[in-house]
This record gives sequence, structure tokens and C-alpha cells, in this order.
Amino acid sequence: MNSAKMSVSVGRRCVFVKIEGRANFTSSIDFKTLLNELMQKGSSCFVLDLTECTLMDSTFLGVLAGFGLKTSEPPPQGDERAIKLFNPSERILELLESLGILHLFQIMNGELKLRETVTPMEHSAPTPTREQITETCLEAHNILMGISPDNVPRFKDVAAFLAEDLKKIQSKS
Repeated sequence: MNSAKMSVSVGRRCVFVKIEGRANFTSSIDFKTLLNELMQKGSSCFVLDLTECTLMDSTFLGVLAGFGLKTSEPPPQGDERAIKLFNPSERILELLESLGILHLFQIMNGELKLRETVTPMEHSAPTPTREQITETCLEAHNILMGISPDNVPRFKDVAAFLAEDLKKIQSKS
């Protein structure tokens, strides 16, 4: 299954991630790892260019929501954190709204104008294991259910299946 291509540029405080194609469960692990590492290195502003992002599946949306929750917490340095979604499609906006997570992000439309010098960052996505994929999918769906009770009926069966699958995978290792 094709997953999103991500291009990353890093500035002094801001990170710019261009997501092209379908952001799905396989690209969510790379996305989560990348943003967590950059946040630990001091980045506090994340601009996601979604101009060419065709769709996000529920796992990617759950990972994105989890990151949105993290950025809403005050960082240790006291700087403001933010995730800005640049040029999301109507479909992506509808998904964010229907899952009750739109409020976690700033939406921007138009032409992206960078206010600081950025340097492209070499970025290659590792191949995730089945266990990593299952763990990430389960965590993402639990986040979505935790944010909005309306998501529980949508994802409780998926979460139960993933939890059972994860137990089977872990028992074999």
C-alpha cells in the first residue's frame, strides 16, 4: 500500500513537513517518530503542508491528534507550541471536524511564506515491524476515542481487534 511521502525542512524554531499522497497507518510511525524527535530537539512550531495530501486514514489522524494534544501542553522552556495545517483539503477538514479534533490545530490557507531560513533535512523512513504498526494503530484509535466519546462507537471494535492482535504478536516473540 502506498503511503505518504514526507519532505522535511527545519528552521530555528519551526519545522516544515510537506506531506504528499495518502497519509496512512504505515506513514504514521515515521511521522510520529520524526515529530517527537524534533520536539525533543527544541522545535516548537510545526507547519504541515497538506496541499498535496490526498487523504488521512484514522490511524494517521489519531497520531496527528496525539501530537496536537502534546503541543497544547506548555513546553518546559515556556515557548508557545503550535501545529499549523496548511491547505488541508475539504475532505481532511471534514474528517478532523467529525472526529472532534479540529480544535487542536491552526488552519492556514494560501501561499506558504517562510519567515525564517530553513534547511532541508535528510529523512528516510524505516520499515516498521508488524508489532510497531499494530501498537501505533491501537494507540491512535485509543487517542481518538479518548478525545471524543462520539468516536467510541466508531473505533471500539477496531481497538479491540488491534489489542487482541497485538497480544498474539507479542506472545510469539
